[in-house]
Amino acid sequence: MALFALCMLPLSNVQAQESKIGFVSTERIFREAAPAKAAQSKIEQEFSRRDKELQDLAARLKAMSEKLDKDAAVLSDSDRVRRQRDLADMDKDFQRKQREFREDLNQRRNEELATVLEKTNKVIKQIAEAEKYDIVFQEAVYASPRIDITDKVLKALNK
Repeated sequence: MALFALCMLPLSNVQAQESKIGFVSTERIFREAAPAKAAQSKIEQEFSRRDKELQDLAARLKAMSEKLDKDAAVLSDSDRVRRQRDLADMDKDFQRKQREFREDLNQRRNEELATVLEKTNKVIKQIAEAEKYDIVFQEAVYASPRIDITDKVLKALNK
């Protein structure tokens, strides 16, 4: 009997010891943290000129198309074909520039978000070590507000 009790002692310690679990909403971090907001402003400033150029090009393209539609009845066949070709070339150029803009914007956004995520992970690790968390999740289908430490992480990031 004493041997049985001695064997059960380690199991009772395991059951008595509870894990401390935390959760951080990455979505909220990217939306509310000061470094994320700064990154968004930086990206907007960096890409605003190109965005304006694209908007201007789209407006010129639309104006040319409307003018061609309006003038098509009075234009000679050769003039109409030439203008249609110019319009098609301008549209191809616009599509290319728009695609390059989106690709560059996405790449920069990913770079900036990676930097924010790196800072966030350092803060999460510091909080987890200081408050003795066993595990902290960043993605979950559901997380109880009781284990949500997002506000603590935001507070630390916004210092």
